[in-house]
Amino acid sequence: MKKRKDTRTALLFIAPAFISIIIFTIAPIVYTVFISFTNYNMYHLDSYDMVGLSNYISVITGSISEIFFPVLGWNIVFAVICTVGGYAIGMSLAVLLNNPHMKEAKLYKSILIIPWALPATIAILSWQGLLNESAGGINTLLKMFGISGIPWMTNVFWARVGIIIVNLWLGFPYMMNVCLGGLQSIDAVYYEAARVDGATKWQSFKAITFPMVLRLSIPLIVSNFAFNFNNFSNIFMITGGGPARVGSQFAGSTDILASTIYKMTTQSNRYELSATLSVISFLIVGTLTLINLNLSGAFKEVD
Repeated sequence: MKKRKDTRTALLFIAPAFISIIIFTIAPIVYTVFISFTNYNMYHLDSYDMVGLSNYISVITGSISEIFFPVLGWNIVFAVICTVGGYAIGMSLAVLLNNPHMKEAKLYKSILIIPWALPATIAILSWQGLLNESAGGINTLLKMFGISGIPWMTNVFWARVGIIIVNLWLGFPYMMNVCLGGLQSIDAVYYEAARVDGATKWQSFKAITFPMVLRLSIPLIVSNFAFNFNNFSNIFMITGGGPARVGSQFAGSTDILASTIYKMTTQSNRYELSATLSVISFLIVGTLTLINLNLSGAFKEVD
């Protein structure tokens, strides 16, 4: 009787969290998957029918494929560059700041962590002003040196470069802190042994620092990739997905899957297509995450 009472008490305590997960997480996912198998859109709001895999076929091989694959390609490139680039910058700065002879290291850490400490919305809107073609700070500075302004918002290449720069600036402090934590966990004995063997600093970095820090940070790198893959706010607030993509009403040249889904939902009312893209996006991120975590050995048991 006491065991049953304890079980009921435990269930009572976890019930609010369990119910919240069902209502706010599981139910929306199930509903999105359901909508992806229907023709629910602005033309069928009152009555919609089940259409099976028709929406998925349209996205993969039909008319929507002309939008889906270019957006997916740019989405992957954007996520990879921002993840790898942010980690490379963070690792480089962490190695420099981990130098025990640098007396100003704490000051530099405080300065370099500012992009992470600032509210993301304010930082992104500030960058939007800096990238303004006519009155932005960057183009104004370039014109002072006799260099013509960069078309950050109207040229596809430069719009994408601008988005990547902003994302790297916002993302490197996090990876820097991750790498700093990893560096501090490495025993100094390894470096002493390397010096005795005549290894240079670069050889020590390649053989000791980088492998050990990378192994510790791989799960966080994977989660950072998933975040960048769905990084809707930067795209939406800086370029709005522009410049416009020829022949596409759903996606601009800098739109990723997340912002394309948003436009399909709010501007075109194509709920069935946005639900389909949401499911595909979830499957892509989930699959890549599982593969990376398995390859990194994150699921292996440690004795």
